[in-house]
Amino acid sequence: MWGAETTEQGNCSAFRGKQLAHCYEKKPVIIDLMAGAFYNKQVVNCCKGGVLSSITQGPNLFGVTFQMNVGASTTSTDISMPGNFTLGLVGYTCGDLVEVAPSKFIKDNGQRQTQALATHNVTCSYSQFRASPTPTCYVSLSAFYIETIVSCPLCSCRCRGQPKAKCVRPGDSPSMLQLPNEAPQPIMQCTQHVCPIKVHWHYWRVKITVTNLNYAKNYSQWNLVVLHPNMRNDTGMFYGIQYYNDMLVQSWYNGNIQMEMVLLKDIMIFTFREGWDFPRKISFNGDDCVMPSPDDYPSSQTMATSVHVDTPF
Repeated sequence: MWGAETTEQGNCSAFRGKQLAHCYEKKPVIIDLMAGAFYNKQVVNCCKGGVLSSITQGPNLFGVTFQMNVGASTTSTDISMPGNFTLGLVGYTCGDLVEVAPSKFIKDNGQRQTQALATHNVTCSYSQFRASPTPTCYVSLSAFYIETIVSCPLCSCRCRGQPKAKCVRPGDSPSMLQLPNEAPQPIMQCTQHVCPIKVHWHYWRVKITVTNLNYAKNYSQWNLVVLHPNMRNDTGMFYGIQYYNDMLVQSWYNGNIQMEMVLLKDIMIFTFREGWDFPRKISFNGDDCVMPSPDDYPSSQTMATSVHVDTPF
């Protein structure tokens, strides 16, 4: 096997040969290699350390390849194809194997093509509801023409006191027990929404602030997708600059990231009415965030009489 490895070799006592196989398991768990793997263990486009990003964030990081030799069959027609694929990430489910046109490979500086004996695809899809029973982020809004901040509804992610809604008051020190092979449980700031991620949108010169309210988790290679009527194709994607702000650190360290942008204001359609200057939807790392009620959006025509302030208490 090249470009990856299995977590277990399995029982090899029933096999004879001078060289042991890499794995004897019928249901192997295959993991990616780190970028610093030995060259004789690598293949083209391998070894991303198990981290894949979107094609927008990194054209060379959105895919990974590995290669392996499987026990030989008697003929080319009785090859047993693998099945029951699972992706070792919460929220993903994989479909059945589908045969497609054979892959082709360029040889001799492009003068010749060879092709695989057979090519199959399997598609794995993500469900936010499978990944988490509760939302993982919320959005608050403000504007230069009002003095208030419009927040999301109370208990948007969890309610304080509920199971798995552990939170820490300002000044307290959270206790985190981390087992050898397990990540620590989420520990949030005690707020009225108990969400791990806060996204704040301020308008005239648009200022977006993403704040990590989780004491137990960093978010590396984060991304933010915004649905807004004044963006190209109504959608904008934002992400960190490598080695500068591509990691949203834990709440311990006042983890937050800020960005500013100026939206084109077409005088033929520009208006402050009906929340035109605010996003319709925001997603953080692929999960939809809880938005304020449309009736509560900041407006130059109406002023909010009461708001929920996102201060810890």
